[in-house]
Amino acid sequence: MTAPPLWQPGPERIKAAAITRFMDEASSLCDRPLGTYEALWEWSVADIENFWSLVWDFCEVIGEKGDRVVVDPERMPGARWFPEAQLNYAENLLRVRGPDKALIFWGEDRVKRHIDWDELHAGVSRCRQALVHAGVGTGDRVAGYLPNMPEAVIAMLATASLGAVWSSASPDFGVEGVLDRFGQIGPKVLFCTDGYFYNGSVIDCMDKNQQVAARLKGLLKTVVVPYAGSDPDIGKIAEGAKWETFLAPFEPENIEFRRVAFDHPLFIMFSSGTTGVPKCIVHSVGGTLLQHLKEHRLHGDIRAGDRLFYFTTCGWMMWNWLVSGLASGATLLLYDGSPFAGDQTILFDLAQSEEMTQFGTSAKFIEACGKFGLNPGSTHQLEALRSVFSTGSPLAPEGFRYVYEKIKSDVQLASISGGTDIISCFALGSPILPVWLGELQCRGLGMAVDVYDDAGRPVRGEKGELVCTHPFPSMPVGFWNDDDGERYRKAYFDRFPGIWCHGDFVELTAHEGLIIYGRSDATLNPGGVRIGTAEIYRQVEQLDEVLESVVIGQDWNNDMRVVLFVKLRDGMQLNEALADKIKKHIRAKTTPRHVPARVLQVQDIPRTKSGKIVELAVRDIVHGRAVKNIESLANPEALDEFRNRPELKA
Repeated sequence: MTAPPLWQPGPERIKAAAITRFMDEASSLCDRPLGTYEALWEWSVADIENFWSLVWDFCEVIGEKGDRVVVDPERMPGARWFPEAQLNYAENLLRVRGPDKALIFWGEDRVKRHIDWDELHAGVSRCRQALVHAGVGTGDRVAGYLPNMPEAVIAMLATASLGAVWSSASPDFGVEGVLDRFGQIGPKVLFCTDGYFYNGSVIDCMDKNQQVAARLKGLLKTVVVPYAGSDPDIGKIAEGAKWETFLAPFEPENIEFRRVAFDHPLFIMFSSGTTGVPKCIVHSVGGTLLQHLKEHRLHGDIRAGDRLFYFTTCGWMMWNWLVSGLASGATLLLYDGSPFAGDQTILFDLAQSEEMTQFGTSAKFIEACGKFGLNPGSTHQLEALRSVFSTGSPLAPEGFRYVYEKIKSDVQLASISGGTDIISCFALGSPILPVWLGELQCRGLGMAVDVYDDAGRPVRGEKGELVCTHPFPSMPVGFWNDDDGERYRKAYFDRFPGIWCHGDFVELTAHEGLIIYGRSDATLNPGGVRIGTAEIYRQVEQLDEVLESVVIGQDWNNDMRVVLFVKLRDGMQLNEALADKIKKHIRAKTTPRHVPARVLQVQDIPRTKSGKIVELAVRDIVHGRAVKNIESLANPEALDEFRNRPELKA
């Protein structure tokens, strides 16, 4: 007997959802009923021209649309979207005016600020004028080395209003990590902060700011935003100015939004960079806006007046995704600091206090809440909460159960997956579909997602490569300094020519949802059988003794053996009995192939700044290879425990 879904939307919720109205308009457009999500999705990928044109109209994009939607739709890469369009990203995000809140900011429990829409407009106007005075124009780059704070949003919108290009990194990046990123793109202005708070501590950034500013060629101005200190000394920073000094000469005025082409660069994002210098991925004004509007309004059911939250830093694409919520009239809830500051419940304190409607976070946060025994559904008032979004890594079935048992039983849990590469999602949620245990609800509208086997044949109910067979607007414009597009094509189109191969190991289910088993390049292959790392994580992290784990394949005797590293609860030591318990649990829940040949204890698990476990870096260390970009890691010192382990030499 098939288990029932964890959640099913009621008739009132389905009726109120924006996607239901969109279905009606799509049905009229194609002159046939599109009464189910699956029918709507099939139409959206079969008729990409009419689908994306309707998204523009339905979401009321501000700008000149033009007559043509897509040129050369059979080319991937190579299709051009809305070639006659003129629009501005910031203009679309600043469409709301008035006394309601636009931004609400918590810096742990130290700082709380509320900024209304009029204040946001005024801040963007003044910052825009200051950027022009500093010499920034269309196509120039502006960089933010900032916490997730209001000034980051204001500086980004001011940059976008000019048709300039924004790129950002979080202040926990080291000097070399920032230079590996911003050094490639040559920003004219750098925004940074004096410091930030993390888990109650103050982290000073002024020395790093000085070093970065001194080594960025072509930098005209460095603007320091006071946050963690009272009065930062900017005397040693090249062309330095404090935020208020930078803005002081300018009074708020109507913002002149410079409209640009649909494919004009908006954001430069960076790959995680653990296998080399980060790739600079360029995303367009129109592609970013249109894709985010579709995902927010149709998949996330984000409405005007909602309180949208995502736990993110400015170094992760989910920050860009979050900020686009302004285009739907949502109030952004910004948080910076440790997600477990104070008594571990600060994010749920924020949810209760600010009447959060969408709670976005990582799978690791949800799993950690379960390990910590948090029960926010009992300790907090979460009446306003309609949706929980999870990404960063696959959410295990236990994470699904935790949300419904311990946070709220009546929420849409949307496990979403895409990436920096597309600044959006391939698979995500739908407010009119049920939630099934361990599954992403659906493939994104307009995203021709499929699963291929090694021979390039579509498969169902089997594991394979996540691919996208038709172009979509948020494909990158290209990579920075990749004029002939060779690196871009190699990154996504080498495996299956003309088909985007994303590098995720997945399965398309009977419910037309997706299960993600991990990254393809981290897939285990003992005895020639492919195993996704998430298959093992899902079992190991059910065990109360284990807080986190990382699994790799070690080359051994002309084959591969599975090696599992575990981080245990404080004070616990891995002994033979516990190692045997872990192995037996994995064997009972999976297959003998999944059982690790070695189980070893470590004190910490290395991860990127955005919280992703770096399996490839661990694998390189175990095999005696150098990790090429150590600056991309949040805790690079953790790698030392994996080096030269005597247990892995026999």
